[in-house]
Amino acid sequence: MDLYEYQARDMFESYGVPVLPGIIADTPAEARAAAEKLGGVVVVKAQVKVGGRGKAGGVKVAKTPDEAETAAEAILGLDIKGHVVKRVMIAAGARIAEEYYFSVLLDRANRSYLSLASFEGGMDIEQLAEERPDALARIEVNAMSGIDLAKAKDIAVAAKFPAHLIDKVAPVMVRLYEVYTGEDATLVEVNPLVLTEEGDIVALDGKVSLDENAAFRHPNHEALEDKAAADPLEAKAKAMDLNYVKLDGQVGIIGNGAGLVMSTLDVVAYAGEKHGGVKPANFLDIGGGASAEVMANGLEVILGDAQVKSVFVNVFGGITACDAVANGIVAALEILGSSASKPLVVRLDGNNVEEGRRILAEANHPLVTLAAGMDEGADKAAELAAQ
Repeated sequence: MDLYEYQARDMFESYGVPVLPGIIADTPAEARAAAEKLGGVVVVKAQVKVGGRGKAGGVKVAKTPDEAETAAEAILGLDIKGHVVKRVMIAAGARIAEEYYFSVLLDRANRSYLSLASFEGGMDIEQLAEERPDALARIEVNAMSGIDLAKAKDIAVAAKFPAHLIDKVAPVMVRLYEVYTGEDATLVEVNPLVLTEEGDIVALDGKVSLDENAAFRHPNHEALEDKAAADPLEAKAKAMDLNYVKLDGQVGIIGNGAGLVMSTLDVVAYAGEKHGGVKPANFLDIGGGASAEVMANGLEVILGDAQVKSVFVNVFGGITACDAVANGIVAALEILGSSASKPLVVRLDGNNVEEGRRILAEANHPLVTLAAGMDEGADKAAELAAQ
């Protein structure tokens, strides 16, 4: 789960990371009141979970409450890369002397944590990483020892911070790492981390991504979720405890096992090229328990997507045998009744596959087409979606 900037700011503050005061506002009038409360120069910042806000007009400096109200009026409702601004944060202004970059993230490829840091931070860190990779330090972080003060100083030196700043910036890095581990995050990023003209190090803009697998350890994280902005189908699937991600395609996908589902997405996309560019409509992994209820829930979510024109059920029977899966499909179609109105292509393989195919053939449901193999099933599902 990605947090909004104001949520990251509040989280940083709770861990002792130096931040500027900030107040959220949902209307121009609230923005004006916030500016009056903070006093002085403020920055009106769009709260959207996407980068490039400044270049899109989503960040404006306001010297008076009147200007803050006008800025909020311009920003609220703004479409930034497909994200409509519904809330702004009014942040206290800062006299910036220098801008830096710091982040901690999960390096899945190397199965470790990774710290990225640069003395030359700011908005265009991606461009800096591409054009001058030597200016961005990449330091592996041992999950057991983490980032203590000594490690933070090593990171600062590698990031080419001058000697007189290392003792200032290192403690902030330590606190940001405490946010990372304390909240079970997969990313904590500050861009920019600034040095003010008064000589203070401040986290001016934060980005935090939380690992939802650790939600059981953080009941307070539920309050951070923006349920109003969530895709309704993804929200429905989450309520049903389904591992579902909506995509922009026409062929619904159900499989058991993340690897099999990912392969199915690729095969359907490839098959769809010869059927007018048909693409997968979702990722849905029902795991090992393909019961009638689980299958019915999965089909209900997928069939609720207006873009879906056909469904490809691709299951390899292992712990759950193919006959149990077949019975689940038959029962699911009975449960859904008339709401199941789109063709299903079913490919079964593995444990007890012949019995599973026999059950589906005997049921002879008008919406179900049996496929002998994965390629055949993907091609048929794409063909039906194109029709």
